[in-house]
Amino acid sequence: MTISFLILATLMIAGMVAAMGMRNLVHCILALTLGFAGLAALYLQLGAQFVGLTQILVYVGAVAILTVFAIMMTGSAGPIALPVFSSTWTMGGVVAGAVFAVLAWTIHFGTASRKSPPPQPEATVRQIGDALMHRFVLPLEIIGLLLTAALIGAVLVAMQEKGETP
Repeated sequence: MTISFLILATLMIAGMVAAMGMRNLVHCILALTLGFAGLAALYLQLGAQFVGLTQILVYVGAVAILTVFAIMMTGSAGPIALPVFSSTWTMGGVVAGAVFAVLAWTIHFGTASRKSPPPQPEATVRQIGDALMHRFVLPLEIIGLLLTAALIGAVLVAMQEKGETP
C-alpha cells in the first residue's frame, strides 16, 4: 500500500465516522462531504477518472450542498438532546457483526473471487461524454428537468412551512 492510499483512506474513514458521530446536522453533512471527497480521490488514484469526477460533481457538488441548503432552509440544524448510547446499540452491534462475518466468509470461500476477471473495455472520459451528449442527450435533459422541478418544489414547501409558523 502506498502512503497516499493510506492518507486518503484515513481521510475518508475519519469523515464518515465523524458524520455518524456528530450531533449538529450541518457538521455531519460537512464531514460526509469530506468522506465523499476522500472516496473521489481514491477513485482518481485508481485511474477511474470518470467515476472520480462523477463522485465529485454529483455527491460533493450536488448532494452535499443541496442537503446543507435543505437543512438550513428548514431550520432543523440545531443539536438534538438525545442520549449518546441507547439500549439498541448492543443488538445493532451483534447484527452488524453477524452480517460482516457472513459476508467475509462468503467472500473468502466463494468461487467468484477465484476466477480471473475478464479484460475490461477501455473507455475514456471523452467517449463517455460523447455518448452522453449525443446518444443519451434526451434522458440526460429529462433527468435535469426532474431534478430542477424537485428542487423548486422543495424550496416552495420550505417557504410555505416558514410562512405558516407564527
